[in-house]
Amino acid sequence: MAPSLATSLRWTAITISFCAVFATAVIFPLIGTAADEGDDAKDIEIAKSLAAMLSAGLTVISRNQVLIDSPDIEDKGLDGKTVLEQARKVYMDATGSDPSKIDPSSRHARLLEVEMNAIVDVMNAHQRELNQRGVGFKGFIPATFGRLITESFSKGAGGNAEIKITAPPEFIRNRKARPDNWEGAVIRDKLLSPSWPKGQYYAAVADSKGRSAFRVTVPEYYSASCLNCHGSPKGEIDVTGYPKEGRGEDDLGGVISITLYR
Repeated sequence: MAPSLATSLRWTAITISFCAVFATAVIFPLIGTAADEGDDAKDIEIAKSLAAMLSAGLTVISRNQVLIDSPDIEDKGLDGKTVLEQARKVYMDATGSDPSKIDPSSRHARLLEVEMNAIVDVMNAHQRELNQRGVGFKGFIPATFGRLITESFSKGAGGNAEIKITAPPEFIRNRKARPDNWEGAVIRDKLLSPSWPKGQYYAAVADSKGRSAFRVTVPEYYSASCLNCHGSPKGEIDVTGYPKEGRGEDDLGGVISITLYR
């Protein structure tokens, strides 16, 4: 993270095509093929859980965007503990699973704990910016939050796992979020295919950074409110200073890519 949100806004911009200002992160049921449910079932469960928690966090920030950007309310009440509690509720509503019930000795529980700790740390680290009186748009949008969470998670996971938010290459606003070769092929050949079922993840064993890994990509789609920054007219400058992409509701907006190293 750069020294402040103000200096990092142009770097972050909108990390990918996730909604800029007050979009609702849409959590679809994550479904897979029968082949996905064999020996790799545990890794799929972990990846789906990590993606669901990230989506839950994005949802919380989206729901509180007006509050975050209020110049008149000094204490937003969005400290790390509060945001995590809200995210846990969204997660449980979406998955039907309680994180506290996961075997604490399992890889699943350890990685989910790293992710939840990242939510707390990120929110606590940015209280000054969030609570600054007299400032409206602060640049703390879902994409900023998502980038910070994935960076913190990757550090906390100690090389055992990574989470990345990416998108179709033509809609990437931050070059560091570009899909790698494997992600790009999955997005092009699978997730963007007209025949691909909405909400279905794609999972495979594939190398990442020269290491063997189990990799899962989870699609995210635009809701109506996303189109304030990503809709029409194409090319019009949005609130963050970037041109709109001319996208539509339910178009693929981004991809959560989870890498579990083996």
